[in-house]
Amino acid sequence: MDNRAGEMQVFLRVVEAGSLSEAARLLRMTPSTVSKLIGRIEARLGVRLLERSTRRLSLTTEGQIYYERSLALLAELEDMERDLALGGANAGGTVRVNASVAFGVLGLEPLLPAFWQAHPNIIVDLSLSDEIVDLYLDRTDVAFRVGTLQDSTMMARRIGVAHRKIVAAPDYLARYGTPRTIDDLARHNCLGFNFRRAAPVWPLKESGRTVDRTVNGALLANNGETVRRMALAGVGLARLGDYHARADIAAGRLVEVLSDAVKGDEEEIHALYLGGPRLPQRVRIFLDFVSPRLQHFLNEP
Repeated sequence: MDNRAGEMQVFLRVVEAGSLSEAARLLRMTPSTVSKLIGRIEARLGVRLLERSTRRLSLTTEGQIYYERSLALLAELEDMERDLALGGANAGGTVRVNASVAFGVLGLEPLLPAFWQAHPNIIVDLSLSDEIVDLYLDRTDVAFRVGTLQDSTMMARRIGVAHRKIVAAPDYLARYGTPRTIDDLARHNCLGFNFRRAAPVWPLKESGRTVDRTVNGALLANNGETVRRMALAGVGLARLGDYHARADIAAGRLVEVLSDAVKGDEEEIHALYLGGPRLPQRVRIFLDFVSPRLQHFLNEP
């Protein structure tokens, strides 16, 4: 087995002790074993590191370089292990994160102050967009995705499920009436989305089966937050994730309609990331912190 770090430690002790025999005594090794280890390093490098004489050892030019760089490398190794032993408290760097607008504002942003208290040296580069980003091209470390996963080459951590609700402001329903059946949607202003993966259909239950119902409206937006605000303004009906409409429903600002028709209308939420088993420490720390808290956020009543 390759144990270059161990060989470096032996070499450093030989240099610091000034002799093979004294280094062997300090290391509790035999002088012949120490000599063989030094010879192994020299054979691998193809250079002589030590000039040996009966009285003392001296470093060659190459030996001085090897000594200085071994000192630096082993010090860096010790620093890394100390940081890991401290649970990542000293970890630093930038984590580039992408999330949809609503999930980012309502679920992710409230977690960041506590995250920075625990990990003050990690920078979170947060971008909010309902468009799908390419993790490679956009240099994104973590992307929170709502819906079916398309790219099997990514690593994914399941966060939870978003249940859809159809909602409207009370004054809109007072003016245009409350839809009782999915056929009633034809006479309502159904607010929608304009990104490429969006279709002008809502999957709804009808006679015990799910059908894709075509809807029409005066708004096509590129994010759910705009759709929510237009619903609050009384413009029309909106199909939103339950976590997105939760506070407005509880406060009476929005009213859920056609609840039976949206049973089973749900999408899973995952955290997608690159790196696999060699996930950078800063990214692992971020995921380990936010994932259980986001799971709790999605499961709130």
